[in-house]
Amino acid sequence: MHIPREAVLLRIFFGEDDMFHHTPLAEAIVLKAREMHLGGATVLRGHIGFGHSSRIHTSKILRLSEDLPVIVEIVDAAEKIAAFLPVLDGMMPGGLITTEKVQVLQYGNEPGGLALPRAS
Repeated sequence: MHIPREAVLLRIFFGEDDMFHHTPLAEAIVLKAREMHLGGATVLRGHIGFGHSSRIHTSKILRLSEDLPVIVEIVDAAEKIAAFLPVLDGMMPGGLITTEKVQVLQYGNEPGGLALPRAS
């Protein structure tokens, strides 16, 4: 699999309690991204955060919130990310979805071939 040098980072924010067809949403997104042959997906779990409701979600013992923030990041070609967005829209009960342009410096064992800036 190849990801172009000029790619798109898809970042998906939601709560760990969110589900899709009785499956944790993070797992469902990763499985769907794999099924659609996207370059890869990483799930990050946050320790504290808030979103649209302004309700704080935290892992502190004194605040027993179980719905901690989760971020899924996927990097691939713009066309592949664009094809994934309608699928993702059907899976999301809420949350935040962002994209940004990125430069891929290395992917797997592929040599990047980029001249990296030297430290001064």
